[in-house]
Amino acid sequence: MMYLNLVPAFYKDAPRSVHLCGFPVADESYIDKNLEKGMDEVLDIVVLGRAARNAGNLKNRQPLKRMIVVSDRNITLSDEERAIVLDELNIKTLEFASDADKYIGYKLKPQLKTLGPKYGKKLGAISAFLANCNAKEVVNAVRGGGIYEIAGEDVILKQEDLQIFTESANGFISAEDRGITVALDTQLTEELIFEGVEREIVSKIQNMRKDAGFEVTDRIEVYYKAEGKAQKVLANGGFAKDVLAEKVSEGSPEGFTKEQNINGEKVIITLIKK
Repeated sequence: MMYLNLVPAFYKDAPRSVHLCGFPVADESYIDKNLEKGMDEVLDIVVLGRAARNAGNLKNRQPLKRMIVVSDRNITLSDEERAIVLDELNIKTLEFASDADKYIGYKLKPQLKTLGPKYGKKLGAISAFLANCNAKEVVNAVRGGGIYEIAGEDVILKQEDLQIFTESANGFISAEDRGITVALDTQLTEELIFEGVEREIVSKIQNMRKDAGFEVTDRIEVYYKAEGKAQKVLANGGFAKDVLAEKVSEGSPEGFTKEQNINGEKVIITLIKK
């Protein structure tokens, strides 16, 4: 129907049906391999960053100061690709490092279902070794199909013989996969906390606008009753233009009112359409 409406009426020689048209031929000169590679790396980093946020119970609307990326492969991001990563993860700066030891460690335990049949009587010695060994050395050896031999025990370990647990360094939350480690700095300054609360408030007000049936372009006034950090953010009112608010004031007049939980603080917000 779309084809009949748009094409034959304007192009008299066009086929009578879209099903009679040929497929367009791709112009491979437009393929940008560097862009494709860069976006694959952006995706890998963002996925791990989100996993680290989830593991650390860090809300997406809470900005973080920095993230560190460590990789076995040569990752090079353009300024635009860096900006995508930072925007997707709500982080201020991205750094690359050569060694992940500062940000992530490992704990190893035996995988009984594979080691039991092979080394039943030696499981005690294997467990003792794994509890005290250089876990990073063992993990690096077995990854990608390699092996690690326990000296003096005639025991050869493969990756499937191990339960590998990652541990984040103090002050960081990390995630690792396929040769990439992403570490997020979890230390929050007052400025970052303020910005996180502000983003939560903006989100709640935008949802209230929808619930109240306001048009996208409607101007509003915002009134509130709050304490703690939420009160400081609301009193500052720096978010007003983001929600099309002409006024942000303390009070509780008649209007569309809801009680909100802003990062554990109770806040009552009232919206009035102008």
